[in-house]
Amino acid sequence: MEILRLFDILPYIEETYPDQDVTIAGKQNGEWRKYSIQEYRSLTDKVSYALIKLGIQPKDKIAIISTNRPEWNILDMAIMQVGAIVVPIYPTISENDYEFILNHCEAKLAIVEGHEVMTKINNILPKVPSLKMVYTFIDRKQFPYLEQLYQLGEENPNPEELEKRKQAIETHDCSTIMYTSGTTGTPKGAMLSHSNIINQIMNLKQTPAKWSKRALSFLPLCHAYERMLVFLYQYLGMSVYYAQNIGTIAENMKEVCPTMMSTVPRMLEKIYDKIYTSSKNMPFLRKKIFLWAVKLAQRYVIQDDERTWWYNQKHKIADNLVYSKIRKNIGGNFDIIVSGAASIQPRLASFFSAIGMPVYEGYGLTETSPVIAVSSREKYGREAGTVGLPLPGIEVRISDEGEVICRGHNVMLGYYKDEELTKEVIDEDGWFHTGDLGRFNEKGQLILTGRMKSLFKTSFGKYINPQVIEEKFSESPFIENIVVVGENQKFAAALISPDFVFLKGWCERHDVEYTTPEEIVKNETVLKRFARETAKYNQFFGDTEQVKKFVLIPDEWSQLTDILTPTLKVKRRLVCARYKDEIEKLFS
Repeated sequence: MEILRLFDILPYIEETYPDQDVTIAGKQNGEWRKYSIQEYRSLTDKVSYALIKLGIQPKDKIAIISTNRPEWNILDMAIMQVGAIVVPIYPTISENDYEFILNHCEAKLAIVEGHEVMTKINNILPKVPSLKMVYTFIDRKQFPYLEQLYQLGEENPNPEELEKRKQAIETHDCSTIMYTSGTTGTPKGAMLSHSNIINQIMNLKQTPAKWSKRALSFLPLCHAYERMLVFLYQYLGMSVYYAQNIGTIAENMKEVCPTMMSTVPRMLEKIYDKIYTSSKNMPFLRKKIFLWAVKLAQRYVIQDDERTWWYNQKHKIADNLVYSKIRKNIGGNFDIIVSGAASIQPRLASFFSAIGMPVYEGYGLTETSPVIAVSSREKYGREAGTVGLPLPGIEVRISDEGEVICRGHNVMLGYYKDEELTKEVIDEDGWFHTGDLGRFNEKGQLILTGRMKSLFKTSFGKYINPQVIEEKFSESPFIENIVVVGENQKFAAALISPDFVFLKGWCERHDVEYTTPEEIVKNETVLKRFARETAKYNQFFGDTEQVKKFVLIPDEWSQLTDILTPTLKVKRRLVCARYKDEIEKLFS
């Protein structure tokens, strides 16, 4: 059957994979709660009937504020089926952001997870006149809850009205408004059509192997990247298992044995660091073999025909002795790991591909539904240091200013209630301006080189691209995050957020007393070690780009402290504002 609207995926799954036992699954009370396609469809229809009974009309906005869970998908499909528009919102943002987004989109109903989110929504209810109804996922004794929504639908079936609503929905109609978390500014509501996301699915469906049947999902469904991939998984008949949280990913991987998952570079860096440091207590000979295999993996060339016969022989030995054991410990039987949201270091892409966890890098924005370019199985479709080739049907060019611009089926309908802002990013000829700098190599692969807004000029008139420096320095196991500063200054400097777990281990091995983060960042021995680390990575840059001074930050940089986005990118402007005094001292 033809997929024209996103909810058409449900009958497609039932028709194509009728015996699929697990379509979506999540942990409840320590056990996996699995939903077959039949139950998934039945519950989705019940929610749709309930929404009709509650008076929800086509084009009404309904907010889902929740972490990943199977019910998220049920609500998503049910809302779209009745012609309403889904507004996914992160469950980690502030009351002010909730107030802004819910008022801006004029949400009529919100379904919220967790006591903290419920409290925030309850506090702002008087300030959001459009919000007539709030539901919680479980009974929290304050609002109606999901089980009651199912029951309402069961008691008020209305298949004729539901079918009528479905038939009225066109493929180019808005299906969702996704507010960009972004690293700067006020949230903007990108309107994506059914067609926008369906075209992504159709152009990516050949990427996973046919044997790949289990996906693990842990990145937020509120993000366009993960949400589109979960639609793709469902379309391909893959079972989607939701990790409980970031901290249980390793455990969940061993339970599920996924064949595919998406991630962000920072997560791969953490896995790599854990693998690398696992060698410290090994016997001498075993450790020597292990470190030889790790170095060999970092030199892995992804294109099969570009690796030498001699390298392949060494790789086979390393796989038998080391890589196979790493895979077993991780618990994955991976066909693909998709990395997005930021550039991945080439050595990591090579390393994971070498050990049997092939990394496919993707690139795009919420406004581009989201994929513009991605690695693929075709010749020259995948190479470390590139984001692959543009998707079919998407034109990509590099402007005279070096900006990546694109045009095609992936470009959003526009920003909700903001024609002026839409015109700023989509020009008269339909080109979307990404704000990213990039270039194509001789094979047609896209290489990203930074953000236009991140570039700064020193007082000597030299341009510096901080992202390139930050990505290189992030290879250090000592560094969790780094922000390079120096606009209109004589040199570049850096704010460094150490990896305190690694630093604590280093202190123990070098007889340095580890007390608190506030004290350890001032310790002379630690500062000297970071100075050596800075000198090591400065060698890769010219004199004007080198980090001449740095300060170690004792605070945790996370989503909870609002410094990281949900995809673990640093909010540069916020860091510069919050650590204004430290920056001034660096240049005084």
